Amino acid sequence: MAKLIFLAGLALVGAAAWFVLTSQVPGSPPQLDPNEWWGPQDLKGKTDASIRSFEVRFSQEMIRDLKERLKNHRDIIAPLEGVGFEYGFNSKQLQPWVQYWAEQYQFQDREKFFNKFPQFKTNIQGLDIHFIRVKPQVPAGVTIVPLLLLHGWPGSVREFYEAIPLLTKKTEGYDFVFEVIIPSLPGYGFSDAAVRPGLGAPQMGVIFKNLMNRLGHKKYYIQGGDWGALICNSMATMFQSEVLGYHSNMLIVQNGWTAIKTAVGAVFPSLVVEPHLADRMYPLSKYFAYLMEEFAYLHLQATKPDTVGVGLSDSPGGLLAYILEKFSTWTRLEHRYQVDGGLGYRFSKDQLIDNLMVYWSTNSITTSMRLYAENMSNKTRALGIDSYTTVVPTWALQAKNELFYQPPSMLSSKFTNLLGVSVLDDGGHFVAFELPQVFAKDVFKAVKAFKEFHKTKTEL
Repeated sequence: MAKLIFLAGLALVGAAAWFVLTSQVPGSPPQLDPNEWWGPQDLKGKTDASIRSFEVRFSQEMIRDLKERLKNHRDIIAPLEGVGFEYGFNSKQLQPWVQYWAEQYQFQDREKFFNKFPQFKTNIQGLDIHFIRVKPQVPAGVTIVPLLLLHGWPGSVREFYEAIPLLTKKTEGYDFVFEVIIPSLPGYGFSDAAVRPGLGAPQMGVIFKNLMNRLGHKKYYIQGGDWGALICNSMATMFQSEVLGYHSNMLIVQNGWTAIKTAVGAVFPSLVVEPHLADRMYPLSKYFAYLMEEFAYLHLQATKPDTVGVGLSDSPGGLLAYILEKFSTWTRLEHRYQVDGGLGYRFSKDQLIDNLMVYWSTNSITTSMRLYAENMSNKTRALGIDSYTTVVPTWALQAKNELFYQPPSMLSSKFTNLLGVSVLDDGGHFVAFELPQVFAKDVFKAVKAFKEFHKTKTEL
């Protein structure tokens, strides 16, 4: 029996080696149409391409309607005895949240908070794209470098508000600061949604390349988590001469090589991952159970986002429960065993409701969820973004409670210049929101490494 196990393991290693040689080779990544039109056809050629100032506005009509909906919901079905968030958002916790949103959340003050940073809109490929842009004032000898920051679902630009001041001020040990550009993804919050199918992560990458170019940046750094990570992945693959460096708090590679290596590690984990990090990947039975228990939403949004959207866009209580449940378990999975979901562990009520307001005030929950369907369509998957390597220097920030973990040996199969990996013993999926100081410090560290990498290449 031992001999059979050894032979089976040897076969897996051989198969993995074959994938190394054949599945990840340099090539010409797909070239997408830089002018593909996502807006109404009757506006093609008639849009204003200027950069216009924008401010968030919570209208009195919207606030009045929201409060009525929050106060007039049906009685919520009681939870089962002795459960926390295992069945989803604990219904006993809903009323305090709903009441706070309706009666204590200061809409005017929060509106001012949203507008504390300069915001703009510009029309790209038929869509009005919203973005925050902060240009720091710096002393002599300090350079300003452009950094594109991309959020995901169910987050928003709100995730970066605590990190922006840290990224845009002089930091000891660094001779540069960031000009941050933080857009709302198309269909999210204050950015327009596509009117026809097909706008997946690679296509969004084209939009954001065009945005950076319009702002005068021909070369720039990018950072992303969640969908932002997949969009940045596409940009780092398609625009390798333009992207100076890619930092991600959810760096992941999905191809045959990583699948095989993950399987090999199930038998011989020491061949794949360091012992002290093995529990982030194995045993696979635990990982697959986690996927089955926590990722039903993904299948639903990838197949029927508009059906789900009907209820979530009509009921603010439903939207609250649906989104905050993710902030509970994606911050720490163990929070699902707590009656309050551990939502106060790192976030305040105002912070989390701010994020809800981005979706509610713009009625964008349905269009945000469509990204799942678009990115998992045959059209997008056929592009095979992860089958191409990229020379863009890359850095991974790996929070302890992130949804996925892959070791450097997997990541470097695509990101051939993986310059560093910061492994945290804390933090979850929304790390920029949860641990802004840790996040900002790591971005500085990564970009310094990117700049040194390019300097070395130039000198050679």
